[in-house]
Amino acid sequence: MHNPLLKSFDKAPFEQIKNEHFKPAFLEAIENARKEIDNIAKSKEAATFENTLETLDFSGRQLDRISSVFFNLNSAETNEEIQKIAQEVSPLLSEFSNDITLNEGLFQRIKSVYDQRDKLDLTPEQYTLLEKKYKSFSRNGANLNDDDKKRLREIDAELAKLKLKFGENVLAETNAYELLLTNEEDLDGLPEGAKEAAVQLAKSKDKEGWLITLDYPSYIPFMKYAKNRELRKQLSLAFGSKGFHGNELDNQENVLQIVSLRHERANLLGYKTHADFVLEERMAETPKKVIDFLEELLEKAKPAAEREFVELEAFAKELDGIDRLEKWDSAYYSEKLKQKLFNLDDEKLKPYFKLENVIDGVFKVAEKLFGLSFKEVFDVEKYHEEVKIFEVYDESGNFISLFYADFHPRPGKRGGAWMTSYKSQYRLDGKNSRPHISNVCNFTKPTETKPSLLTFNEVTTLFHEFGHALHGMLANTTYPGLSGTSVYWDFVELPSQVMENWCYEKEALELFALHYETGELIPMELVQKIKESATFQEGMATLRQLSFGFLDMAWHGNDPSEIKDVKSYETKAFEGTNLFPETPETCMSTAFSHIFQGGYSSGYYSYKWAEVLDADAFAYFKENGIFNKEIADKFKEHVLSKGGTENPMTLYKRFRGAEPKIEALLERAGLITK
Repeated sequence: MHNPLLKSFDKAPFEQIKNEHFKPAFLEAIENARKEIDNIAKSKEAATFENTLETLDFSGRQLDRISSVFFNLNSAETNEEIQKIAQEVSPLLSEFSNDITLNEGLFQRIKSVYDQRDKLDLTPEQYTLLEKKYKSFSRNGANLNDDDKKRLREIDAELAKLKLKFGENVLAETNAYELLLTNEEDLDGLPEGAKEAAVQLAKSKDKEGWLITLDYPSYIPFMKYAKNRELRKQLSLAFGSKGFHGNELDNQENVLQIVSLRHERANLLGYKTHADFVLEERMAETPKKVIDFLEELLEKAKPAAEREFVELEAFAKELDGIDRLEKWDSAYYSEKLKQKLFNLDDEKLKPYFKLENVIDGVFKVAEKLFGLSFKEVFDVEKYHEEVKIFEVYDESGNFISLFYADFHPRPGKRGGAWMTSYKSQYRLDGKNSRPHISNVCNFTKPTETKPSLLTFNEVTTLFHEFGHALHGMLANTTYPGLSGTSVYWDFVELPSQVMENWCYEKEALELFALHYETGELIPMELVQKIKESATFQEGMATLRQLSFGFLDMAWHGNDPSEIKDVKSYETKAFEGTNLFPETPETCMSTAFSHIFQGGYSSGYYSYKWAEVLDADAFAYFKENGIFNKEIADKFKEHVLSKGGTENPMTLYKRFRGAEPKIEALLERAGLITK
C-alpha cells in the first residue's frame, strides 16, 4: 500500500493521507525507532556525547512527524475513526516510551557520559541536553534496585487508577446535579441567551421548564445574573461539595491515598516530599521558594482584597439590604458593581475587532518587533479548507517558518485555543531545518451579513497563542529536544502572556482596531475603559489564586501520614486567604482536579509565577517604547530563540539584566502604585 506517511516528507502531506494509513505507519515507525534505540544501547563503542546523547535526541524523527500529524488532527479535525485509532495507538506509544526509560543498557551508556560530564568540553546546550536526558531516566527510577523499581511501578499503576477514579467521580457528581425551574420568575436577571440555553437543556432531557447544571456555561451565568439569592445558595453549595457527600462518589479517601502514594514515590527516589521532586525541574526550584513567593504576593494583595470586599459588602447592603456577604453573592454583586463603575459592554467593542484586521495587527506587531514578514501561500497541503497557511521570512528574506492558522469552530475540533507544531526546528549536517508551527482557535464564524468580529477576550487569546507561535517559529537551537517551547512549565507562558500586553496599548491598537464598516479607529475612551476594568477586584482575584496555590503546597509539600480529615486540613490551609464566611457543607480538595487528576500538583503557583515574568518583561518595553527594536532583539536572542538550551532564569537575566521583580505585576494589577 502506498503510504504517504512512510515516505520522507518536509511539509505534512495532508491531502494524500487516508485514515487507514495511520496505524500501519505508527507500527512501522515504532519498529524503526526501536531499532535506532537498540543500536545505541547495544553499541560496542565507548559511550560519548555524540554517539549516545546526540544520536538519541535525533532518533525517532519519523515517529515524531507521524505522531504530530496524527494527534494534531485528532484535536483539530477528528472523527470517530481517528478517535478509535488514537485509543489503539496511545498504549503502543506509552509502552514504547517505557521501554526506552527502562532500557538498562541505554541508561548505563547515558550514565557513563553523565558521570564524566565536567571533564567533557560541552557547550551549554550540550550540557543541558545531557542533564535533561539523564534526569528523564533517573527521575523515573532507572537508578533504583529491582525491589524499589517494582514498588515504583506498583505506585505508578495505583496512582494512574486513583487519578482516573478521582476525575470520574467529579464528572459523575457534576452530571448528577440538576436544578429544574418551572417558574420563570426564578430566572429574573438572566440574559435571554442564558434562559434560552436553560430551556434547550431541559428539552434535551425531555423535561419542561429551565434546567440549570454545574457545567460552567450553565452555572456561571446563573451565579452572575440570577436575582434569586436562595437558588444561588443552593447551586453554590452543590458546586462546592462535589466529591464530598460520603457516598460511592466521595473523593476524600482518594485524596488521602493520592498524596500518600506521591509522598512515598518521592521518598523512594530520594526526595523529601512530592513538591521537592516536582520543583527540581521548575524555575522555582524548591518548596521554600514557592511558599515565599506566595506569601510575598499575599502580603501585597490581602489589604487590597479586604478593601474590595468591604466595598462589595457595602454595595450589596445599599442595593438589596444584604447584611452578610456570602460566597454565593460574590459573582452577582461584583457584576452589578462592575457595570455601575465602567459601563463596558463587549458588543460596543466587537465592531473594531474584525478577525482579518486582528491577524494583520498581530503580524504588524511581529514585524515591528522582530522584523518578520508573512506571505500567504496557496500551494501547501492543508487538512481543512478553512486553514490559512503563511510563509514567514526575516528582514534579509531568509525563510523562518511555515505557519498554519485555523481560527473557527467545527464539529471535529476540540474547544479552546492552542499552539502546536508539525515539525520542530533543529540543526543537522550543517543545515538549519526550520519549524512548521500552528495556531488553532475557536473564534466566532462570519455570517451572511457580518464578518467574524472578536470579543476583546478573543483578541487577547489570539495574541497569547501567537506569542507561543513566535517561541516556536524563532527557535534557533541544535537539538530538537531543546527547541522552541521545550522549556520549564513555569517559563513556557512568558512569550504568550507578554504578547497580550500589546492589546492594551494605543500604539498597537492603532495598527488594526478599525471599525469594520466605517474604518474609524477605536475611540480611546473605550481603550481607557478596557484598561481600567482590567484591574477591577484584582486583589480578590489574586487572593483566590493564592489560596489554591497554598492548598496545593499544603497537600504536596508536607508528610501527609498524619492527615486524618480532608476538610479540616483544607480549612487550615485556607486560614490566611479567607474573606467569605466558612461553609461546612463544601470542600475544594475533593474536586480540585488540576492537582489530583491533571498535571498541576505542586505547580498551581506557576500561573502567578509566569505573570510576574511577563509583567516585568513588558515593563522593560514600556520604559523604552513598546516597539523598541533593541529590547525586542534582546527578547528574541535570549528568550524566543533559545528554547530550553539553558536554565530559564539565566536566559531571562541576559534579556532583562536582573531577576524579575514582583512589583511590575503588583503595579499592573493595581495592588501598589508607583
